[in-house]
Amino acid sequence: MSLLAPELSSSRTNPLPAADALNDVLRAASPAQVIATALEAVGRERLALVSSFGTESAALLKVMADVDPSIPVIFLDTGWLFEETLAYRDTLIKALGLSDVRSIKPLQQTLSREDPDRELWFSDPDACCRIRKVEPLARALKPFDAWINGRKRFQGGARAEIPVVEDDGARLKFNPFANVSREEVEAIFKVGKLPPHPLVASGYLSVGCMPCSSRSAAGEDARAGRWRGRTKTECGIHTAKTS
Repeated sequence: MSLLAPELSSSRTNPLPAADALNDVLRAASPAQVIATALEAVGRERLALVSSFGTESAALLKVMADVDPSIPVIFLDTGWLFEETLAYRDTLIKALGLSDVRSIKPLQQTLSREDPDRELWFSDPDACCRIRKVEPLARALKPFDAWINGRKRFQGGARAEIPVVEDDGARLKFNPFANVSREEVEAIFKVGKLPPHPLVASGYLSVGCMPCSSRSAAGEDARAGRWRGRTKTECGIHTAKTS
């Protein structure tokens, strides 16, 4: 049964539901219910899931695949990813039967102009994220009216109070794992018999680009290894408008 209230039902000929209204409907919904409602409200051809294929990504991808494995998945291949992450992407595509994974790369002319020596990650990590993640994602999302991501409140920082549905300034943004706990994520891995990211065994609890990811010590927050030693905590794709 649909979770959409009658006044929220939408088609491509009508305006999209308001984010606040959808959030009210979905604030206590399961991740699967959130994804199913997003699919109903927007339509498969206008909905995308954005995944880093990182250490916790398989849980969200598993839930999505159980709802509809043909929902487009956008993967940002920044040029600085671990080989293990690229291999993990291919493993999960096969294991979950994902049929529309789109690997998006930064524009070569932009890299040649702004990062010819591949040292921008050190001198200006925000600029590096902008040309390798933020701008490619904005380009990839242009055909879509809504997107799904895997942020969780338990990750803390700017993520501690994220809603289940929000308006990112250009389209609807669904956060189906906003309410889940770390234990629930682990349960999805266990029940679904999902393979772990290869770098987890080496102490990487959160994996992004190679130069800006490090192992986490015992007792550290999972994202402590990202941009270690800097005040930076987000790459920018969740703080910048995607228009």
